[in-house]
Amino acid sequence: MTELWEPTGEHDWRLAAGARGLLATFNAAGVLTASDVHVADRVAALGEEHDERVRLALALAVRAVRRGAVCLDLDAVTGVDPELPWPDPVEWAGAVAASPLVAAGVLRWDLGLLYLDRYHRLETQVLDDLRARAALPSPPVDQGRLAAVLDVVRSGRFSDEQEAAAVAAARRWTTILTGGPGTGKTTTVARMLVVLADQAAARGERLSIALAAPTGKAATRLQEAVAAELATVAESSPEAAAAVGAPEGVTLHRLLGWRPDNATRFRHDRGNRLKHDVVVVDEASMVELTMMGRLLEALRPDARLVLVGDPQQLTSVGAGAVLRDLVEGHAGRPDSPVAALAENFRSQQHIKALAAALRSGDADAVLDVLRTAPAEVEFVEATTEADVERALRGPAVAAARAVLDAAVAGDAAAAIERLDRYRLLCAHREGPYGVRRWNQLVERWLAEEPGVDVFGQWYVGRPVLVTSNDYALDIYNGETGVVVREEGRARAVISGSSGPRSFAPGRLDAVETMHAMTIHKSQGSQAAEVTVLLPDEGSRLLTRELFYTAVTRAQRLVRVVGSEAAVRAAVATEAQRATGLRRRIAEAGS
Repeated sequence: MTELWEPTGEHDWRLAAGARGLLATFNAAGVLTASDVHVADRVAALGEEHDERVRLALALAVRAVRRGAVCLDLDAVTGVDPELPWPDPVEWAGAVAASPLVAAGVLRWDLGLLYLDRYHRLETQVLDDLRARAALPSPPVDQGRLAAVLDVVRSGRFSDEQEAAAVAAARRWTTILTGGPGTGKTTTVARMLVVLADQAAARGERLSIALAAPTGKAATRLQEAVAAELATVAESSPEAAAAVGAPEGVTLHRLLGWRPDNATRFRHDRGNRLKHDVVVVDEASMVELTMMGRLLEALRPDARLVLVGDPQQLTSVGAGAVLRDLVEGHAGRPDSPVAALAENFRSQQHIKALAAALRSGDADAVLDVLRTAPAEVEFVEATTEADVERALRGPAVAAARAVLDAAVAGDAAAAIERLDRYRLLCAHREGPYGVRRWNQLVERWLAEEPGVDVFGQWYVGRPVLVTSNDYALDIYNGETGVVVREEGRARAVISGSSGPRSFAPGRLDAVETMHAMTIHKSQGSQAAEVTVLLPDEGSRLLTRELFYTAVTRAQRLVRVVGSEAAVRAAVATEAQRATGLRRRIAEAGS
């Protein structure tokens, strides 16, 4: 998808002053921003690179990282706008390969891809660390203890493929556990930990376990799910469950040790390794290349790493598509660390069918499920803003009013529980289909309800979403909460891994209203009922991964509001991010 815009005139701020040649042409066409051009001009000047084709490639590499790619594929990028004066592909690649910027290491030309040096180093570091872990001697396994503990973890519903994943984790240092919604990933993680803890007990040791996720909400959900599953195991074997303990869910930033003086470095690194014997990372599709690199360098070589996620979901906000690269790069290899779960345990068959149709990329099948499913799935075909408002008002107001009533009554637990019953998910932040507009509309509709006061920033009943980590307050990106009336005062109650905590509203800085939220922000969370607002079919954000991620947030009911054209556009558009990691992994095993 393109990212083009129409210049508004001679003094448009998006036009780079002084740009010349190809950079000026591509900037004026909206392919490059002014910042892309300025970075390319400055770096090229310092490196004494005068070839405008190389300067264009450098600017496009900067743009690629900004849009989530790790590198630039010269062959693929020319499809952005065939009418533009793209250099001849063969001559362009030759000019880039011969550039003094490549000779100096500022740019890297590798695998026919162009990298900024930092991302090339990160990608090769991730590969090298994974290969080093794979080359270690396999962990020792007590076969007798393994057979005995498998009898314990088989209690309850535990499939053969889940058991195989748990056994595989006992035999290797790195495990990548994948599966769609309802396939029992967290059930498998909990019982996998029981197996690993029992193996440690056989050696007279006790495991130190870390549960982590990219966001606070995802970390809380992982902790709760593992604790619930361990309670089930404890019914048949209290000793096996007790050996695991009660590991706490934390964000990756908190696990690695956030540093206020450096946004991309942490306290734990190769010189100060994490103490943990096992590190489980949930929602791994959200982990960008930089964070994966920092995690791998902080792990002890003899610590187990379990990456858990769904490679069909949206990739990280930052650069890279690491989980997908790991899964696809190891495909077909006998030494693959990937354990894939396919059996679905959820009773919501129609949500399951919709997700399966999306994974297959069959737009007709997706529309068939949307239009014929008798339960769990609703499709409201809306093509005008008035149609969309009619479709959204009833469910959104009912959900917001339920939260507000509990908050006014001072029942924080009920307010938070009701908040998790419903989500209105949007692709965009701004515009007619954006979160900002729908938050304002829901508040306006609430204000029209009898006896409701939603005036002022911190009105009682306001649902809030934490948007960045606050280590002083111990609240984290992705956690949610509600403004509740407590002893006649408004208090913001935030739900986190350590339980709900109450704050004076003035102490909270990075929060936003959450009557609606973006699909990106919804990753790592679920709700009983989800309404997905699709933008028009021309949206550059509308992809199959976005639609799939939104649909799979629903536990009991998903309502899709949009047009048939938008559905077809979403299914037909796969998110593409240029990386070399999957190819490096595949070639390393050949």
